[in-house]
Amino acid sequence: MSYPFLLAELEVAVKAGSPEKREETLRRITSLFLDKADHLNDQQIGVFGDVLAHLIREVETKALVRLSTSLARVNNAPIEVIRRLSSHDRITVAGPVLIHSNRLTESDLIEVAKSKRQGHLLAISGRSSLPRPVTDVLVERGDVQVCRALARNSGAQFSEFGFATLVKKSEGDETLAEKLGLRLDIPFQLLRTLLAHATDLVRARLLAAASPENQEQIQRALGSIASELGQEAIRPSDFARADGIAHELNRCGRLTEAALVDFISAHKHEEMTATLALFSGVESALIERLLKNMSHEGLIVACRAGNLTWPTAELILKARPAHQSISQQELDEARDSFLELSRAEAQRSMRSKQVPETTRSAG
Repeated sequence: MSYPFLLAELEVAVKAGSPEKREETLRRITSLFLDKADHLNDQQIGVFGDVLAHLIREVETKALVRLSTSLARVNNAPIEVIRRLSSHDRITVAGPVLIHSNRLTESDLIEVAKSKRQGHLLAISGRSSLPRPVTDVLVERGDVQVCRALARNSGAQFSEFGFATLVKKSEGDETLAEKLGLRLDIPFQLLRTLLAHATDLVRARLLAAASPENQEQIQRALGSIASELGQEAIRPSDFARADGIAHELNRCGRLTEAALVDFISAHKHEEMTATLALFSGVESALIERLLKNMSHEGLIVACRAGNLTWPTAELILKARPAHQSISQQELDEARDSFLELSRAEAQRSMRSKQVPETTRSAG
């Protein structure tokens, strides 16, 4: 079947010269194709493709958007038409087929990913499956939105280069770090690198959101990081006296948040450290290490795990050594993070830190 009447329709539409007539012809031929698509052979699909390919050069963008949306999920849509739509500069035209069409080959996707703008890359990132050669291009050229979309796409496959590039881009991007950390296919060494650069808040959120299988791998990576840090850390102070005071006050029911505030106000560093450790369920040596850390994220988690109020947590952040002074902007950001983090998440994070800490102390 050659469908000669299609060519006649095309000739009339072109000669008429009216945009409305061409769009009407495009709609009619598209509708006819969709009605018969399941019963067409390759030759017949080719005829439809030739006519549609000619018409899409003669119609306005809104008509192309309708065509792209109509053909995107059709398994035997004309290949050349799909390719032309996918490479259109307008993402409203290209988007539907870039996301859904199975007629685009790996090479087609790579060509678009290498030559088009971020909207096109983001659309490709949303496909139900993506092979490694395509994601290699996407992670290299993609902006933050593209990388985040890829990280949460369970159907995307990554080469070692792809994963390494995403891990590098996740530094300073908590959302990307969280999405990457939850992937079961991320290599252990790259997960370890990701967690080494992640904030304590990100680590806590990962542990809270992870499946049991994920949690085991995350815990193992965190333990490896903590063990390495412990080998490089300065030997902590002896908190035997301060721990004794804190435990005695707790036994008598007098170890309250108000008592902790008194220790802070009196500049009793060891008593403050021991009290926060008892509240958050870890050893004093770990709190000491967090107090010495240039980052304040770990202390936020400890304070939240200890069920402190924000004013007390703020006092602790300000009580650190002068060279670790915190700006008002940092305090505002810390407050937001503190309020956003649940106590249960914080406690899980502190427990994950305590295991390697206890092992180190025993050694």
